[in-house]
Amino acid sequence: MEIELKDIRNFVCQGTNLEVHPGELLVLLGPNGAGKTTLLNVIAGLVSYEGSVLFDGAPVDAVPARERKVGYVFQDLVLFPHLDVSSNIAYGLKATGCSKLEVDARVKELLDLLAISHLAARYTTKLSGGEKKRVALARALASRPKILLLDEPFSSLDSQTSNFLRAELKHLQRDLGTTMVFVTHDLAEAAEVADRLAIIQNGRIEQVGKPNEIMFNPQSHRVTEYIGTPNILECEQTRRICHGLTEVSCDGLRIVVPYDGDAIRKIALFPRDISVSLYPPTAEVNSFGGTVREIKTSSGTAWIAMEVGDARFTAEVTQQLFESMNL
Repeated sequence: MEIELKDIRNFVCQGTNLEVHPGELLVLLGPNGAGKTTLLNVIAGLVSYEGSVLFDGAPVDAVPARERKVGYVFQDLVLFPHLDVSSNIAYGLKATGCSKLEVDARVKELLDLLAISHLAARYTTKLSGGEKKRVALARALASRPKILLLDEPFSSLDSQTSNFLRAELKHLQRDLGTTMVFVTHDLAEAAEVADRLAIIQNGRIEQVGKPNEIMFNPQSHRVTEYIGTPNILECEQTRRICHGLTEVSCDGLRIVVPYDGDAIRKIALFPRDISVSLYPPTAEVNSFGGTVREIKTSSGTAWIAMEVGDARFTAEVTQQLFESMNL
């Protein structure tokens, strides 16, 4: 289903316009207070607004939230602690009057789909963070919504669990063909799952495009300031390692990067994602020796320019770490 927002205005949004294509996963990316969650609530009909929201070209502004048929995974999940997993998933289906046969069949389907059948009789207070996220996702999908909204669905998880669930969500989205709008303030997370990104600041959409388009060609100072200036390397050749990973050769360096099957011509490495150490690293992958050529400090941050083979990188570290290294 296509979503179109036209001149949306309220206490946060400032004339927001946005189109979400049918069946795509669009990520709303921006700092805290930018209006990301508010925009989800506008789509769901949970807050008042001026302007218009259209689903497949038809205005839904007069349609109440319960009738918009939108699935929503809230940041705090809102699972019912007095119900087991199966009952949490079934709750919305029962409220809409589905028969017991229909409810049981759909709950079983979702338990299998999200690989949580073994948790069916467990209460949500006994679940891990990742398990709770799966249950919330299953419950949001129970009514077969054509639109699914996800508000920072993988926050507060360890990186391994978060990475795993992001990959699962992407596969799920492709299999179901559901239009999804995903909110995060984490650029790496956004770039990993998004078909397209929408950068939002102060209630305004600054730029919309594929992750590579935004990282390599930011269209405004605000976008550049938010995402940072990446180290961009030209790729000379690639070698597929396994599903989801490939090795690229850039300026004599062999770097392992995520791989989704598309041709890789450039890679972007953000300064804040580059670790700097005085000692040889224990990791064998993506670890290189280099020479410091320039240092700049400002507002508690240090930028360290280094030559690594034929490449030049800038890394961003905290003032505390910079001083402890005594470069």
